[in-house]
Amino acid sequence: MANKYDKVVAVVGPTAAGKTELSLKIAEEFDAEIISADSMQIYKDMDIGTAKVSEEIQNRVKHHQIDIITPEEDYSVADYQEDVDPIIDNVFQKNKLPLLVGGTGLYIKAVLEGFSLPDMDPDEDLREKLRKEAKEHGNKYVHDKLKNIDPKLADKLHPNDLRRVIRGIEIYKLTGHTKTYYKKKQKEAPPRHQAVKIGLTRDRKELYDRINKRVDLMIEKGLIEEAKAILNNYELKDNSTARQAIGYKELFNYFNGEYDLKEAVRLIKRNTRRYAKRQLSFFKRDDSIKWYNLSKINKEKLFKEVLNYLKNNL
Repeated sequence: MANKYDKVVAVVGPTAAGKTELSLKIAEEFDAEIISADSMQIYKDMDIGTAKVSEEIQNRVKHHQIDIITPEEDYSVADYQEDVDPIIDNVFQKNKLPLLVGGTGLYIKAVLEGFSLPDMDPDEDLREKLRKEAKEHGNKYVHDKLKNIDPKLADKLHPNDLRRVIRGIEIYKLTGHTKTYYKKKQKEAPPRHQAVKIGLTRDRKELYDRINKRVDLMIEKGLIEEAKAILNNYELKDNSTARQAIGYKELFNYFNGEYDLKEAVRLIKRNTRRYAKRQLSFFKRDDSIKWYNLSKINKEKLFKEVLNYLKNNL
């Protein structure tokens, strides 16, 4: 018997836009299983700051890729792709709909279109050497090195975006090919899964207000205690992803006495707003996403329109 579905649905958009509620509606209407595409919800014990859905909701609708590793562990885009492929196959086999939900654009892109960068361990010695050179001779000196290797990438990156500049050099040194070469290869490859993509957004002022309120609510719910527990229970490396997570990073610095709590909260709000802006610009590059603006349409109308759109396109 043929599978009921042969397409993956993705619900994408910036943080605090309203993806969770819509995805639950879709899941219940189409008998879907939700696959989280959030690079921070993979971590155990980081619940409040990553806005994980409650256990009650997870019992109602099957969720994947939540709480799969500890904050001490590293996890790459390639790992995500490798983990999610069999989940999608399994959901199809059960005659259910795989529903990717989240704001980590690279995760979604890797699963649906492919991730062409080879999985490679970072070359810490090379990174350290280049950081030293930038300190001694200025960022432009390192940027010029990238220009000689990968002029197209260098044109896109500001010399002060040192992390990405160094990464561009590192990719070439470790693989013999430039990042631009891998990007071109990725573009030419056929999609890995047929997909229907729904994008949620809001007018900037409303989105930013929602983010600010959400941070206040996280603090009320116990984010400070949660961050303290993470720091006490796990040995986080300085460069670990979990240590860099918005909402935790700022509180860790507050615990270290770098600034007071009021400043920590201000920075969490600011950094989350900036992150939302980056998420939007990432997703807006994808012409295949069907966008809905929740500042212009109420929830009931949104649910109706999205469910209709999916019925016609699945």
